[in-house]
Amino acid sequence: MTELTHLNEKGEARMVDVSEKGVTQRTARAEGFVAMAPDTLALVEKGEAKKGDVLATARIAGIMAAKRTHELIPLCHPLLLTKVAVDLSPSTAPCGIAVEAEVRVTGQTGVEMEALTAVSVACLTVYDMLKAADKGMTIGPVRLLEKTGGRSGVWRATDAKSGPAAE
Repeated sequence: MTELTHLNEKGEARMVDVSEKGVTQRTARAEGFVAMAPDTLALVEKGEAKKGDVLATARIAGIMAAKRTHELIPLCHPLLLTKVAVDLSPSTAPCGIAVEAEVRVTGQTGVEMEALTAVSVACLTVYDMLKAADKGMTIGPVRLLEKTGGRSGVWRATDAKSGPAAE
C-alpha cells in the first residue's frame, strides 16, 4: 500500500498539492444499484411515482452532486468538470435500478470521487422518491469501475462491464 497523501509528516489532514502534476484528460466511471420490490419498479416504469419522474430527477441530482463533490467530501479539489453523465436503467433480475456515472476533466487530479458521489446521490434520490412505496429498498454496492489519466494511467475493476458510459 502506498503512503496516505492527505496526511502531512505529523499525521495532520491536508489537501494534496497538485500544482506540480501534469494536466491530462482524466475520466472515472462508477456504479451503484437500488434494489426494490417489483411493484415499486413498476411505479417507476409506468411513471406513476407520487413524487414525479424518478429517473429524470435522480439523473439531475447525480449531475449536481458531481459538480459539488468538493463541498461534500473534505480535502477534494474543486474541479472544472468537462462531462458528467448519469445513466439509470431499470432491471428485473435483480429487481431495481442500476446507476452508472461517467465524469471527465482535463486537469491535475482525478475524478473518482466525483463519479462515486454522482452515483451515491442518484441512488439516494431514487430511494427518496420511492420511499413512500417501499421503505425496504437497499442501496449498493457503490463502487469505482474504471479510472483513466494521470500518472497511474488506467485502472479497471477486474469484473467491470462495458456500458453506455463506457462507449
